[in-house]
Amino acid sequence: SIMKIKKEFITYIISGGLTTGVNYALYAGLLWTGIPWLAANSIAWAGAVLTAYGLNRKWVFRSRNRIWQEFPSFAALRFVTLVIENILLWLLIDRMHIMPFPAKIAVSVVTVIGNYILCKYGVFKKEEVCHG
Repeated sequence: SIMKIKKEFITYIISGGLTTGVNYALYAGLLWTGIPWLAANSIAWAGAVLTAYGLNRKWVFRSRNRIWQEFPSFAALRFVTLVIENILLWLLIDRMHIMPFPAKIAVSVVTVIGNYILCKYGVFKKEEVCHG
């Protein structure tokens, strides 16, 4: 129904905001300690993936799939967006000489949209039979 889709989208936006906060906080903190942007972004990605998986599984999509089957596909699909994000950051930071944090914000728009599509249609699609 339309209401269910709206609720799912709103909870996705809120959990995405929390996940983005974790991602940005880790990224900024790691940059502040002098870690290069590529390593900082990759470590921040790992923290964000764990946060996003927990929130998406329990709150957004209310998945009942087995974690050991679901999490690897979630992380693998998110890894695709990490690669794309790192390429775009390389273009903005190393080639266009944009500062690392503003570059991250610009790239996040692409990442958030991509992650929603990958999650909705790739990871948390409803199984015909729930295995509990």
